[in-house]
Amino acid sequence: MRQVILPGPRAGRVELRVVLVGLVGVAALLAALEATSDGALGGTGWVIGLACGVSLVGLLTAGLRRAARRRLTPADRITLTRAVLVCGVAALVAQDADGSTRPTGTGASVGVLVALASVALVLDAVDGRVARRTGTVHPLGARFDMETDAFLILVLSVHVAADLGWWVLGIGAARYVLLLVAALSRWAPWLRGQVPARLWRKAVAAYQGIVLTVATGDVLPSPIAVVALAAGLALLFVSFGTEVTTLRRRSLSTARSVEATVGWTAASSPVVDAGVAP
Repeated sequence: MRQVILPGPRAGRVELRVVLVGLVGVAALLAALEATSDGALGGTGWVIGLACGVSLVGLLTAGLRRAARRRLTPADRITLTRAVLVCGVAALVAQDADGSTRPTGTGASVGVLVALASVALVLDAVDGRVARRTGTVHPLGARFDMETDAFLILVLSVHVAADLGWWVLGIGAARYVLLLVAALSRWAPWLRGQVPARLWRKAVAAYQGIVLTVATGDVLPSPIAVVALAAGLALLFVSFGTEVTTLRRRSLSTARSVEATVGWTAASSPVVDAGVAP
């Protein structure tokens, strides 16, 4: 599979365009929500939405510079659209949690929230396919896609946890706990490795977004929603558990290979008698 890495003598200029497009997109979406989501979005929603937008374009710009790329691929543009929608979801969730502008969970705001999350989930099935068809698969695009999914799941879990219990936050926090453990694991650097992509892990991740969106829309009785979310949390534990186990097994296998190579080299080296003159 071909990977495209675009060197960037003009990277700064193109990254500025990325920043402007991302910020304008977030600001335009927030303005639309201000006009349509059952009244004013409110100060809290604007602050959180813009903060997410600034973080989005800042991290994306840093990623482009690190990858020595000067423009977004077609798949990256789709992921950027998803990320802008997620910023809108975060703004609505923050404003509903604040409750200073309107009652929490009003029908219109929840309907808009579910619509934004649903479109973001649908587009999640598009960007990867576009990357493969256009031959522009790249580690940066894969990471961008993954972190967009993770943040959407975190934001939705915050919203659902307010009604069904704070244990639901475990679904949204799982990804970030794993990243934190990997970042702090000087004693276990093998946790920073990458495991091969597996279809069932992608299905587990997709399930989290779907079940949280359904729970947000309040279309299921609470007991059924709780069971579905608990199943999602259990699947996450299995997914991350097998990921850690795979990383550990690969680390031990690598260590054994190194030891075997060193032992074979030492055994095959000629023995020199220090008492014999050359």
